[in-house]
Amino acid sequence: MQKARIKLSGTNPEALNKICEQIKEIAEKFGTSVRGPIYMPTKKLIVPTMKQKKTGTGHGNATWDRWEMRIHKRVLDVGANQRALRY
Repeated sequence: MQKARIKLSGTNPEALNKICEQIKEIAEKFGTSVRGPIYMPTKKLIVPTMKQKKTGTGHGNATWDRWEMRIHKRVLDVGANQRALRY
């Protein structure tokens, strides 16, 4: 039997889990097999930026801001059923 692999990624893990549950409900309604959600490693994107604080002498003190974005990934394996995949 063929399988369709659905890859989801996003920054909000609650929204990803909600979408995975919706996909599982649709697949079970049509009677296809579902495996997952399989949790993939979370990727961290870290961007350090330098802020320059001006003082009265003209020389600034270097301070750094550190911004981070986490990308969460999920994988679902669904049995290839034409009606389930169209919905």
